[in-house]
Amino acid sequence: MSAKTQHNNILLAVIGFTTVVVIVAVIGFFALDRSPEIIQGEVEVTEYRVSSKVPGRILELRVKEGDFVRVGDTLAILDAPEVEAKKAQAMSAEDAASAMSQMAQAGARQEQVSAAYQIWQQAKAGLEIAHKSYERVQRLYDEGVMSAQKRDEALANYKALEAQEKAAQSQYEMAKNGARREEKLAAQAQVNRAKGAVQEVNSYIHETVQVAQIAGEVSSVYPKVGELVGTGSPIMSISVMEDMWGTFNVREDQLKGLKVGDIFTAYSPAFNKELKMKVFYIKDEGAYAVWKATKANGQYDLKTFEVKARPLEKFEGLRPGMSLVIKE
Repeated sequence: MSAKTQHNNILLAVIGFTTVVVIVAVIGFFALDRSPEIIQGEVEVTEYRVSSKVPGRILELRVKEGDFVRVGDTLAILDAPEVEAKKAQAMSAEDAASAMSQMAQAGARQEQVSAAYQIWQQAKAGLEIAHKSYERVQRLYDEGVMSAQKRDEALANYKALEAQEKAAQSQYEMAKNGARREEKLAAQAQVNRAKGAVQEVNSYIHETVQVAQIAGEVSSVYPKVGELVGTGSPIMSISVMEDMWGTFNVREDQLKGLKVGDIFTAYSPAFNKELKMKVFYIKDEGAYAVWKATKANGQYDLKTFEVKARPLEKFEGLRPGMSLVIKE
């Protein structure tokens, strides 16, 4: 083979390789650069956790994961004997306070009032005798028959019995009128306080029976029957299926003016269907989110935004965790 022929073969090989590289580059340009960018999101729902204000032992679980519950349905029953004991104490305190209040309102017993009246009458009789004795002694003193000392002794005895009569009258009036207004108010306040304690314990007892506050689907049940749960510990989670939305993480160069209230079309791979969605929330994901350098030398970065949107119409079968895709 001549040198010229060898040279021509090498030249043809180089031209062929170059042609293949160019063809591959053209195909890559049209196939890759023109392919649509995909934004993938996920279906989410509102969840609330069922928990009790009082610690107790799980006595019964009325529902299981996957059950649909309505408002007022019983979810779980707890056993809290300590709360029952506190209720008995509170009710006893209320009974005692009520008895004291009734006694204050009713006043003294009739026998006590009658005894106080008799003592007052006895004091009045003694005062009358002392007054007459003093007047006789005073006349004799005026006539010069009685000494001044005897007259002074009679006057002192009269004044003492007068004070005793007034004291007996006051005791009778107090027994007849009963407790003072302030004492009655204080006794009634004690009753109200005891009733408040009973109501508080009843509210705790109410917490031993957990009922659904919102209709939804039981997504998770945490404790087992017989296990202890503390104050505020979650017993189960309920997904509010009526409050469903999609969450998308979108780079700012893909937002293209998207704002709250805009409507776009998303694709559900699970059902091979499209659905219309309306944006209700847009917020940057902060410094912790993934940033993308737009230049090889990192001249500036693109931030990621969290976009939330709700379906415009009810989509049967759509569940939390399912994928949603937006194609540009």
